[in-house]
Amino acid sequence: MLQPLRLLPVFIGLTCALSLGASAADAPANMIGYAPESAAAQTRLEQKFDADLKPDNLRSWMQQMSSQPNQLGSPHDKANAEFVLKQFTAWGWDAHIETFFVLFPTPKERLLELVAPTRYTAKIDEPAIAEDATSKVRDGVLPPYNAYSADGDVTAELVYANYGAPDDYKELERRGISVKGKIVIARYGQTWRGIKPKLAQQHGAIGALIYSDPHDDGYAQGDTYPQGPFRSEQGVQRGSVADIPIYSGDPLTPGVGATKNAKRLKREDAPDLLKIPVMPISYGDALPLLKALGGPVAPANWRGALPITYHIGPGPAQVHLKLAFNWNQVEAYDVVATLRGSLYPDQWVMRGNHRDAWVFGASDPLSGQVAMLEEARVLGELHKAGWKPKRSIVYLSWDGEEEGLIGSTEWAETHADELKRKAVLYINTDNNGRGFLNVGGSHALEHVVDQIAAGITDPQTGVSVLERRRAELAISGNAPGANENAKTMAKAAMMAEHDLPISALGSGSDYSPFLQHLGIAALDFGYGGEDNGGDYHSIYDSFDHYVRFGDPDFAYGIALAKTVGHTVLRFADADVLPLRFGNLADTIARYAEELHKLAAQQLEQTATINKLVAMNAYKLAADPKLSYVAPGSEATPPNIDLNALDNAIKQLKSSANAYDQALVTQAQYGLQLGGERAAKLNDELKNIELLLTRKEGLPGRDWYQHMLYAPGLYTGYGVKTLPGVREAIEQKQWDQVTRYVDLIASTLNAYSQRLDQARALLEPIQ
Repeated sequence: MLQPLRLLPVFIGLTCALSLGASAADAPANMIGYAPESAAAQTRLEQKFDADLKPDNLRSWMQQMSSQPNQLGSPHDKANAEFVLKQFTAWGWDAHIETFFVLFPTPKERLLELVAPTRYTAKIDEPAIAEDATSKVRDGVLPPYNAYSADGDVTAELVYANYGAPDDYKELERRGISVKGKIVIARYGQTWRGIKPKLAQQHGAIGALIYSDPHDDGYAQGDTYPQGPFRSEQGVQRGSVADIPIYSGDPLTPGVGATKNAKRLKREDAPDLLKIPVMPISYGDALPLLKALGGPVAPANWRGALPITYHIGPGPAQVHLKLAFNWNQVEAYDVVATLRGSLYPDQWVMRGNHRDAWVFGASDPLSGQVAMLEEARVLGELHKAGWKPKRSIVYLSWDGEEEGLIGSTEWAETHADELKRKAVLYINTDNNGRGFLNVGGSHALEHVVDQIAAGITDPQTGVSVLERRRAELAISGNAPGANENAKTMAKAAMMAEHDLPISALGSGSDYSPFLQHLGIAALDFGYGGEDNGGDYHSIYDSFDHYVRFGDPDFAYGIALAKTVGHTVLRFADADVLPLRFGNLADTIARYAEELHKLAAQQLEQTATINKLVAMNAYKLAADPKLSYVAPGSEATPPNIDLNALDNAIKQLKSSANAYDQALVTQAQYGLQLGGERAAKLNDELKNIELLLTRKEGLPGRDWYQHMLYAPGLYTGYGVKTLPGVREAIEQKQWDQVTRYVDLIASTLNAYSQRLDQARALLEPIQ
């Protein structure tokens, strides 16, 4: 049950025992959510925070935590959890470990053979490298495999399916090639890895292979490890293939925490588990298999960088794939640490980063974990010196992220009711490197992110990370071949009056259960773009690789700690929660405009296809010497009525702009609100993101309840915005379009009403 708020005056400046010496002149202009006196004190607090950050701590912790295999269920994973707990406790946090019991298969048999027309046995192993000390470790190392693959022993002809994406299967169908009863080989890229075997299974394949083509992830990109950072010939990308777009977390406990006595599904009934075997391989092992393929030559955009002519098959290449797993239940250890708030203890500002890896995990995830630890250390020092946050700060070191966001999901599901009442914000990081600030999240947070980024200096150029990110967005969005989203982001970045645009969040890290399942506002931060991903999910994601090619002096680790630390401090201490809603309304309006265009494109495309079918154009234009299956005519889409959505967005814009203007007006007059009114205002705002969720969830996957953001059903990590409508249009499910237009409109209307209530609390007292 909620404890009653202490109705004290809140716009009185930051009170603490630190000698901050703040004055209004020290504060940035219009620091959102702060009275001038409070803003000045906050600026000095952040400066003090920055001054105590030490890159040597990040280096030392990373070297220690990545010294042994660090996967879920390993001895070193547990040792790292206990180490993190010890640090938090020493720094003055109230900390504990919360344990969950989850399904985690590990391989006991792996065999891949080319059995015709020649023979080859795949190595499926990453050799030790002299320049990489931990690559010599073999005890406890998980070999290359895909977690949650099915057991299987299958032999069949091979078919090459490019990236294994939906459009690739359409291309196969046009060529008259079926994968039914075959084994599919697809390359990493474009879609998340779990989509590739999922689609192969849906199209009747009995097995799947995923390999890293050097065109995307190897020598075509640059020098390979150890000479350079990119993936070497025998490097393999491990990873989970559980169907995360259905739900994340332990496959056997969807929607509930995987506590010891939780009710569990039978493994065969878990809807996110594959029914076919799947294995990841290197491009060294893929080459003999692809070289043995016959059939038609692959289209130009299907060809990678291997020294062969790419063929599709099927056959004459035949492969034998045999996999067996230990389907064990293991313990996952989440470390939870709290600094209790002095004024609003039941409003939680949460910050997390996972700790587990596929092998050593120096970059993914420990580059983010050690930055988080350094933030926690300095916050603890400030707390010992007398600073007390207004709101409670909760730091979270997750386990089991790599297998499907397990640690975060199980914790979020276990504490769902409490989190919906108390959580103000969840801030996530994962791996971190050299380069540009990348940030995604709830768009009501866009303005405060802009303010925070303006105050962080880029380690390499000396300008703010805001200025550098704007430049990068502008250049990439105006480059030849830039997609529509990149162009939109570039246009916004080039407008000085526009806040730094942030991305919508799909999936792939621990924000998903908070944002998309529980409706808690979220941000995901990270630096990168000038390092690389060649070590990703391999044995070479090591300390030696990171200090050569990642962030050698940990300058960007410190930049990350500053960026996230300032965000935590702003939300923990703001007089009024620092939210602005005009950007959110404008962003939703842009998403709706995209739906209008998508609907028009569907109508135009269908009309064009039907005309071409009537002309017999597909058959006449095809090469008679090649197999080709012409498409048939399609049903004309109905008129799609988006009026309810458009009207709801119009009202949202009005309510959002009215609230933002009222907040600006109050700031101009010194934010002189009484304590009780401020407490009521914060109470209106603290869980407003929850109003963007619906218990009905999305079609066929009700675990995802956010109406604005979700991972795509067939993109995985890639986001779909207004997903209930967008995916229904894409998949031509017209009844769902009408239903979700109405649901989203109702959702936005309720959100507007809450904004109107919040704005009323900013009006001058008569």
